[in-house]
Amino acid sequence: MLLKFKKFMIAGLGAICLLSVTAQAAVTPSPQMIEQFKKLPKAEQERVAKQYGLDPSMLDSTMGAQNPQQDFSDFQFINAREVEDEKAKEMREQQILVEEVAQFLKDQKDKDTKKLQPYGYDLFAGEPTTFAPVSDIPIPGEYLVGPGDNIKVQLYGKENREYDLVISRDGTIQFPELGPISVLGLKFDDLRKTISARIKQQMIGVQSNITMGELRSMRIFVAGDAYKPGSYTVSSLSTITQALFVAGGIAEIGSLRNIQLKRNGKLIATLDLYDLLMRGDASKDMRLRSGDVVFIPSVGGLVSVDGEVRRPAIYELVGKESMGEVIAMAGGLTGGAYPKSSSIERYNAQGLKSIKNVDLTTEQGRAAKAKSGDIVKVKTASMQFEDAITVIGAVVRPGKYQWYQGQKISDLLPSVWGDLTPSVDLDYAIIVREINKQGDIEVHQFSPSKSIINKELKSDLELSPRDIVMFFNFSDDSQNRFDLNALVRERVEKVVQLVGDNSLSKDLFKAGFSQLENQKLRDRSQLGGVVVAKEQAEDDEALAIKGEVNRMMANLFEDSELIQLSGLMNRSELLYPIIMKLNHQSRSGTSVQVVAIKGQVYHEGMYPLAVNARISEVVTAAGGLKEGAYTSRAELTRTNTLADGSSITHKNIELLPALNGELNANLVLQGRDILTVMTTPEWQENKSVEIRGEVRFPGVYNIRRGESLKDVVERAGGFTDYAYLPSSVFVRESVRLQEQLEIKKLADQLRRDIATRGVSKDGDVVNYADVQMMLSDLENIEAVGRLVVDLSAISIGIEQADLQLEDSDVLYVPSTKQTIAVMGEVQYAATHRFKEGLTLDQYLNMSGGVRERADDGRTYVIKANGSVMLPSHSMWFSSEDKLQPGDTIIVPLDTEYKDNLTLWTQVTSIIYNTAVAFASISGI
Repeated sequence: MLLKFKKFMIAGLGAICLLSVTAQAAVTPSPQMIEQFKKLPKAEQERVAKQYGLDPSMLDSTMGAQNPQQDFSDFQFINAREVEDEKAKEMREQQILVEEVAQFLKDQKDKDTKKLQPYGYDLFAGEPTTFAPVSDIPIPGEYLVGPGDNIKVQLYGKENREYDLVISRDGTIQFPELGPISVLGLKFDDLRKTISARIKQQMIGVQSNITMGELRSMRIFVAGDAYKPGSYTVSSLSTITQALFVAGGIAEIGSLRNIQLKRNGKLIATLDLYDLLMRGDASKDMRLRSGDVVFIPSVGGLVSVDGEVRRPAIYELVGKESMGEVIAMAGGLTGGAYPKSSSIERYNAQGLKSIKNVDLTTEQGRAAKAKSGDIVKVKTASMQFEDAITVIGAVVRPGKYQWYQGQKISDLLPSVWGDLTPSVDLDYAIIVREINKQGDIEVHQFSPSKSIINKELKSDLELSPRDIVMFFNFSDDSQNRFDLNALVRERVEKVVQLVGDNSLSKDLFKAGFSQLENQKLRDRSQLGGVVVAKEQAEDDEALAIKGEVNRMMANLFEDSELIQLSGLMNRSELLYPIIMKLNHQSRSGTSVQVVAIKGQVYHEGMYPLAVNARISEVVTAAGGLKEGAYTSRAELTRTNTLADGSSITHKNIELLPALNGELNANLVLQGRDILTVMTTPEWQENKSVEIRGEVRFPGVYNIRRGESLKDVVERAGGFTDYAYLPSSVFVRESVRLQEQLEIKKLADQLRRDIATRGVSKDGDVVNYADVQMMLSDLENIEAVGRLVVDLSAISIGIEQADLQLEDSDVLYVPSTKQTIAVMGEVQYAATHRFKEGLTLDQYLNMSGGVRERADDGRTYVIKANGSVMLPSHSMWFSSEDKLQPGDTIIVPLDTEYKDNLTLWTQVTSIIYNTAVAFASISGI
């Protein structure tokens, strides 16, 4: 702010200097120049004045001085303010900006705290520069003329002349051919008649037209609690309200309803501004005369009106207004008002506040008298709907619907195609019904297809007042939830703006999904001490989203915007508020009316227990059985509550008979029951492996559980004549995941080592940036998942070499290999043609031999099948270490290598230290 103020100061000083130079260079216009200037068009006048430094205001004032007639519209009834220079203007603009910001903040604070403001005083918030009426308005006939008024007389007929006659102080006008004519105390109509009669009588054959010219000004007084009381010069047509505007309005302690007009010490009239502001009645806004006094007394009794009225404010009382009249002053009641429960806060005789209930719908309540200091509050009507049916979920038009006696589901939604969405589940829907005044609920389950299409009596249930009918999507994954997410984002942004960043976490964490989170298995970040997932710390935005979504779900049935988007919500989201309500309404000794279903169903989870629901109903609620469900047996887990404790029992259920409706198997469920649908023994989902390369029929093969690699190779027609079995590559996804986990463990171990003692052998500290880069590279290594298999042994029938297959395994059988690769610390890494009988050293020599920094004592060979072979001796391989085509020779780097300079430096240091030691010993 200080920097901006300095900029304004610099700009203002520059503008002052510029104006001073311009003023000195300006040309003083002569009368001839003014005449020529007046003949130019308006645009050309502006151009010439700007180009040659002429001051247009000077020209205008000069021209105005030559005009003997005074323009009344230019007459200033308030002293003009001094012209501000640029510096003052900039400072003023800055001050105005600060005042606007302060006023905005004040208005916001008043709005937030609902602070009532006195009514009517904002009428005088502005400060007009002049309150003079325009000069061309028609003059009323009852206008009382007086000294200073200008009378325009036009003669036509025998003579054509025009006269501008001014009424003198003695109340006469000097007519050139008729002499003085007295008009003192005459109204304008009487003046016209008097002068017309004299002209007609003394000037034969001459007609006249008499009008008012410039009006006189007069001085009046504004006294009392005005904003700026004092003496003001106003137009002779001014009224009481115009005098108030001239004085800047009424002070905050002034009365708007008892404005007095006094003339010669007597009270002439009283003006109630409420008549003008509320009803537009200006009949009592009397015209002023010279010497009149407009007196504003202090405000009378005040009454505050708040709540559901159209214009909450503080109003002034002038008599014994009733409550009906006070509410009328506040603009009447809004559509959301509940006038039967209005209240009046009033001070009693002991000086304590008392409250009185008043029913504004009755004559007695409206006739109650208001007293000074009363606070009238009109309460808000309830947002609850009376006897309305709420339809949400997978329907075309979700929302509130009218209920009537005998209404059924098919009456509410008569058409499946016209009222339900294409994704609706036609086998499962529920009705949530209130059963008592406490708001406890019960759930009824029905089939939309049976109730709407077939109109079966058992499914086409009769509806009750305030029922909630809920439909679900058959598949939760088929919905585009963009609009739903956009609504959440919009509301979260409002919450963030409301509470601010500092208190965001604190406020919204308490409103999170704590109850819902406790019912689900949380995602594990580690398992058995092994990290399997990265822990995600929740930031403020995540907490805000959690809190807002939890609030939205708790208010689902009353949130009109969310109801319209309920068709995009999945099954568990729609059921969440119902399950929470059932949990809360459970009393001591009664179980929660919630059941759970697990296993081979489409929608596992918790479901509200419907009235008289059996096993088949909960299976239908979960979307039905999956393909691999075991229908011969299911397990029902039940909690039995006893007087001295509880016990859990497990019961086997014949699932298929239960689904067919056999009563002995289709048991009635109880609260907290858990039904587990098992998987068919030996059942498996579709699993496949891929065979590539040198087999007769490469491709993807479906496998059964326990099938081996040998079996699939035989199904693929066996190997071709060009297959090179030792170089086969076998990749498995589970092995890749395990390798990736080992890489992460290695990176973690290195990070701990670096933090404690560094990675170098002698304890030297490694550069931190280099270490971080190394660890980052290590963590970004992608595991391959290659599993070493002996395909040659498998091909000849050795069972110990065979391998049981898993889903997504890949086998690649390459063609015949004829090369040996040499890599690492050799002079020239290359791939050489395989020759029978050549040794390891011979292949190294073919690549130029090892380099100086090579650790040739640790040379190893990666076999074609992926295994690693180390030499049996330091330099020579035994007869079992025979190289094969496709092998790769690796010469590693010596990590403890020291060049000659470093070595001799260390040796010299040792010799020097030894010499010093010997010298010390010899000196003893």
